[in-house]
Amino acid sequence: MAKTSPVEFVKQVQAETRKIAWPTRRETIMTGVMVMIMTTLLGSFFLGIDSLFDLIVNALLRLAQ
Repeated sequence: MAKTSPVEFVKQVQAETRKIAWPTRRETIMTGVMVMIMTTLLGSFFLGIDSLFDLIVNALLRLAQ
């Protein structure tokens, strides 16, 4: 493989950077809001599941006494 000079490397990086399709401000905000909503829903779901398992384990432990 041929070696690339540092100047040529920087030019190639700039050319590739121009090809990136950056999201709009609205898309970024909407994605952030969706992440927050999904994180809250999943956190609530796992809290509920964990609480249910806690009740079951405590009930079983009370039976064993």
